[in-house]
Amino acid sequence: MDLFNRTGKMALGSRLRLLTARVTEDAAKIYELYDVDFSPKWFPVFFVLSEDGKKTITEIATEIGHSQPSVTKIIKEMAKGGLVKDNLKSEDKRRNVVGLTEKGQELAYKIIKIQCADIDVAIDGIIAEATHNLWEALAEWEFLLEQKSMFKRVQEEKKMRESKDVEIVDYEPKYQSTFKSLNEEWISSYFEMEEADYKALDHPEEYILNKGGQILVALYQGEPLGVCALIKMQDKNYDFEMAKMAVSPKAQGKNIGFLLGNAIVNKAKELGASKIYLESNTVLKPAINLYYKLGFQKIVGHTTPYKRCNIQMELNLKKS
Repeated sequence: MDLFNRTGKMALGSRLRLLTARVTEDAAKIYELYDVDFSPKWFPVFFVLSEDGKKTITEIATEIGHSQPSVTKIIKEMAKGGLVKDNLKSEDKRRNVVGLTEKGQELAYKIIKIQCADIDVAIDGIIAEATHNLWEALAEWEFLLEQKSMFKRVQEEKKMRESKDVEIVDYEPKYQSTFKSLNEEWISSYFEMEEADYKALDHPEEYILNKGGQILVALYQGEPLGVCALIKMQDKNYDFEMAKMAVSPKAQGKNIGFLLGNAIVNKAKELGASKIYLESNTVLKPAINLYYKLGFQKIVGHTTPYKRCNIQMELNLKKS
């Protein structure tokens, strides 16, 4: 179809739906060919019951990958056709199960032993004529999408593309208002601003830069949308603290947090650091996941000036 040549792979779902509709339409005709009053959508449920005998709705749904409401609806339709009985008692008498009626069992032989055999031969004929084996390709695609969904793959591509427009630069006085506003925004959303926050955000040169620390700014298409600081520590166990990381909500999903964190870690390495320390709160799940991704590990036992801190982490640069 010319449409799909024009749309390209973007219309994969539409093309699959069209192919499914075509096959389903033929399936309905095939049931008529064998004088079988049967809906194609019933087949997965029908097949499981014919092979395994009585089962609960939940068991059927799990086996065929449908929702319980979907299976329940199909069972009701099949019951009207006299093919199944529901609310049967299981052997342990604690669960209601579904099973084929005598009519259903007779139909199972006709469909599965006779009709399906002809269909298998017909499909084998298509496979022999085709360049690619669709049946095997479907199994492979199902496996690959189970490992990583199409949504996740597109999300990653979007993030990678947008991250190319991100530039990490050193702090300049013109970024002070951004450094403060971005941090105030996220802190106020979850906690309360504290005295230590105001000191660092109002006077970054005095409390961070002049003491041997660093501040990096993330520019997205030239606009400052992310910040992070590397604060010199007096603790003999640590060289620097990674702190004051903040990314504008409108820049979420552009990989800015990881790029900033990675740049801060590399900056610490350039300065000869061996360990980096950080403090956070476990309510900030995306941030905690980011720190683990950067290589930080949870530790305990350090005092903190922040009430909101309930997790402390460190990154050993000698091991990373």
